[in-house]
Amino acid sequence: MSEATITVRSPYDHTVVGEAPSQRAVDVDRAVQAGGQALASAPLPAWKRAEILDRAARALDERTEAFARTIAAEAAKPLKTARIEAQRAVSTFTFSAVEARRLAGDMVAMDAADVGEGKLAFTLRLPLGVVGGITPFNFPLNLVAHKVAPALAAGCPLVLKPASQTPLSALALRDLLVGQCGLPEPWLQVVTGPSSEVGRALVDHPDVAMISFTGSGEVGWSIRQQAPRKKVSLELGNNSPVIIEADGDWSTAADKIAVGGFSHAGQSCISTQRIYVHEEVLHDFLGALVPKVEALVVGDPLDEETDVSSLITPDDRDRVQAWIQEAVAGGAEVLCGNKVEGTLLWPTVLANVSPDMKVCREEVFGPVVAVQAYRDRAEALRLADDTRFGLQAAIFTRDIGTALQAVASWSTRSPPGGPTRCPTAGSGPAATPRRVRPGPCGR
Repeated sequence: MSEATITVRSPYDHTVVGEAPSQRAVDVDRAVQAGGQALASAPLPAWKRAEILDRAARALDERTEAFARTIAAEAAKPLKTARIEAQRAVSTFTFSAVEARRLAGDMVAMDAADVGEGKLAFTLRLPLGVVGGITPFNFPLNLVAHKVAPALAAGCPLVLKPASQTPLSALALRDLLVGQCGLPEPWLQVVTGPSSEVGRALVDHPDVAMISFTGSGEVGWSIRQQAPRKKVSLELGNNSPVIIEADGDWSTAADKIAVGGFSHAGQSCISTQRIYVHEEVLHDFLGALVPKVEALVVGDPLDEETDVSSLITPDDRDRVQAWIQEAVAGGAEVLCGNKVEGTLLWPTVLANVSPDMKVCREEVFGPVVAVQAYRDRAEALRLADDTRFGLQAAIFTRDIGTALQAVASWSTRSPPGGPTRCPTAGSGPAATPRRVRPGPCGR
């Protein structure tokens, strides 16, 4: 194992919060070989996998505060939000323990054809093999859990490459599973190091049966092309649209968007970004939204009062501000925010935006929402659909027919250059953004 280390610093004040090994391709190979040997020589039976996952859920539940503080320190996620992530990881392991007990084959009656009369067939579910997991910085515990727990439930060893900015939560989770929950070490190995070497080695390794990646679209699709013989699972970017109809509960929408647009400084693939508001309620909606955004507390992620803290790097802060300035130069109006102080970028609401601006066209991944007025529903649906992304969308309306029309529109459209989207929507009286998942993606 390499003796070089990665120094992990707080995105907020750049203080050192820990160190992780800076590993190489050879470490990936060792990990994959160890996982493969464990699967071949000592596979974990379903009952044992389920017990380990149950223990992990209980152990995590007892340590949510410690994990939340690690998340806040390494990712600058506000502590109260980090606690929610830690608790969600408990649920992820709980659900996976259930699935470990349910994974089974099927009995198939063969008498549908006369030649099969009196015969019975059955199928078995077997582990696919060693899985490679690659996770981003923004959910350094729960997105790791999304790779770890399902792989273990299916009986597959996992080699995990976490984001180099936030490896500490993943390492702590591994130590918990191996040290306290009875998981044999080869079944979960964390390899920390540069994506250019460690990530590529994991994707290219001939003995890795599947890659599960969460991150940017550019990297995700390159992995798909790079590993055509592997199973590849991708969860990529988004620039979530929200439609607020004239009959919709714009006050509730403002409450939800003040959270959904700025939680973890907008660094989430389901962060609200594009808001299309019927012109009849635009003034009222903005009058409700802007004060709520201005009231968000910006600062130290370890402060109990903080709602929004730093972006993951100064380069990301500068990029997001440059996109705001580009929008302003194109005619957008800053209603609040667009203030930089040290590593912090204040939550920003833009109005009078146009679809060609980067804040509408790309995934901002920052504390910015862009508001545009519309006159009729067809226009709103066209604007919401005018994107190459597709992970989550929402509509606020009191008309269930309108909500279902939106869902149908988002369900059937496939964006240029990408796969069929998995749409999401909210509907009904005082609708709130929520997911519906008719397709295979989502968390």
